[in-house]
Formats: sequence, structure tokens, C-alpha cells
Amino acid sequence: MKAAVIESVGRAVVTEVPDPTPGPRDVVVEVAACGICGTDLHILQGEFAPTLPIVPGHEFAGQVVGIGSQVTEVAVGDQVAVDPSLYCHECRFCRDGHNNMCERWAAIGVTTAGGAAQYAVAPVANCVKLPDHVRPQDAALIEPLSCAVRGYDILNSRLGAHVLIYGSGTMGLMMLELAKRTGAASVDMVDINPARLETAKLLGVSGSAANADELDRPQGWEIVIDATGNAAAIQDGLGRVAKAGTYLQFGVADYATRVTIDPYRIYNQEITITGSMAVLHSYERAAELFANGVLDPDVFISDRIALENYPQALEQFAAGVGRKIVVTP
Repeated sequence: MKAAVIESVGRAVVTEVPDPTPGPRDVVVEVAACGICGTDLHILQGEFAPTLPIVPGHEFAGQVVGIGSQVTEVAVGDQVAVDPSLYCHECRFCRDGHNNMCERWAAIGVTTAGGAAQYAVAPVANCVKLPDHVRPQDAALIEPLSCAVRGYDILNSRLGAHVLIYGSGTMGLMMLELAKRTGAASVDMVDINPARLETAKLLGVSGSAANADELDRPQGWEIVIDATGNAAAIQDGLGRVAKAGTYLQFGVADYATRVTIDPYRIYNQEITITGSMAVLHSYERAAELFANGVLDPDVFISDRIALENYPQALEQFAAGVGRKIVVTP
């Protein structure tokens, strides 16, 4: 079968690889679409994936075309979206309900072959059947949405909060949509990319600017979310949190990224700084939200690019052109 392969640091190719073979509790999915995200760029840079080469792609959905000998939950022909998370279920963190902190954490498309291919294999437990009205070529959005749902689980925010989001790419826009539905009094957004801010305006952002100084909230925001992973944005965001407010590090920064905090201010103003890592008990909820129309795929997916152009799709994503980019085998 044809698949994208990150062969070595900085090098991605499209080539032929063996067809996947399901184990007893696995299914084979004919991929309808696979999203590209910041994690894929980190893998290309030699981060996250423990070994290369790897078939990337942790955001995918498609049709079941093969099942293992012990699979009864789905059948050939079912349309499914795939939670890429792989946990040991044995370590301290898994036993404590923090599976995303698993000591042997793994993920389809990160540590094992993923969905940037014609076919992918996944445990049946990770497959969520899609309702008939959901197009599998759109359902690649469910995985990033599940990360956003996890972020809001961490925030545990109260009604009427004023929210500031850095970054109006796919993840920032998803956080915007969830903020609107979790009772935010206002949601403002900062981005230096004017084209992306236009999409935020289309989705009903309260205020948008290239710099938070242009927004009228001198007392700060109760919730500040970074969805960029950019050091300058993170540093600025930490200084915008209102007294008794919360800062969420949601964007994935490079390993070497460093910022400065003000410990006295954190103490004196009771500021909470927290993070959100991937998916935790949120994939099924994201699938239901998606099926109920929380996101408009035609707004969120800006480009559908053929699998054979995967390296070019990575370059486009890295350049910040468009919103969610999906590849289609």
C-alpha cells in the first residue's frame, strides 16, 4: 500500500509499505482522510517519536475493511473514527485514571504506524462508529476536538468567564467554539496571521487583534489559553491572566522553549498555571459533539491534499497557510 513515511529528521517521503495485518482484537481501516497537526512537525524534527522511520498520522477516520478473529464490536463496512491513544493500563498513572501520563505511553501515528496511508490498523477498543450523517472524510477533526475537550476538562471553568486565546489555527478555533458553548462571557483571540483571524471573526469571536494591548481588558482575562506553543505568545499570555485566573498551556512547544514566570505574582494573585496533554476520556464525547454539529467541517478544513503530496502538505502546514489540512489516500 501507499503511505507517507518520515524516514529521518527533516525528511518525509511517500512510498510503498506492506499492508497492515490485524491482530485478534484489531481492525483494518481504509483511511478516508488524515489530518496534519503540530505533532507531525515535531516528529519531523526528531521529537516525540521514539524511532524513525514512522508512518505518521494520528487524526484519521475511514471504513473498516478487515477485522481480527476476536472482534465483534464492529463489522466490515462500518465507518469509524480512531482514537490514537495507546496505554499500558498497568502503571501507576493508568491505575490512577491519568492514562495520558502512562509510563509506557504510545500512540498510533506517533510510536506505531498511523493513518497517513491507504490503510491503518487499530485496536477495536479505539474505534468509534460514526452515525450515518457524519462523513468519514470530515471525521479526522474528532481527534483534535477530543484534545480541546480535554483542555476544557482541565480548566473546569465557571460560567461568565472572559477568555483570551492565543492562536487562531485549528486548535485555537476549536477552543473558541468550546468556550462559546461552556458559558464564556467573552472570547478574545490574538494572532499575527490576519487570514486566520478572519476565520475567528466568522465564528463569532468577541474581539481579535495582533496584540493583546489592542483589546480592551486592562484587568486581564480569567482564562488565558495558549494554542501556539510559541515562546513569545506564551510569555505574553502569562502576563495577561487576571487575579485568581487560570493559564492553560494547550499548544505544543518545542522541547527547548523557555519562558519566565513571576513567582510572587502567582502567589499573591492566586494564579493557576496548568497544562493539557492530548486525549483523556474525551474521544467519545468529542465524537458526539462533532456528530451534533459543534464544528463546521467546511470552515475548519481548508485544504484536502492527495496523499502523494504529503511532504508538500507538511510544508504548507509549517508555513501557517490555511487551517486544518487533511490528506486523502
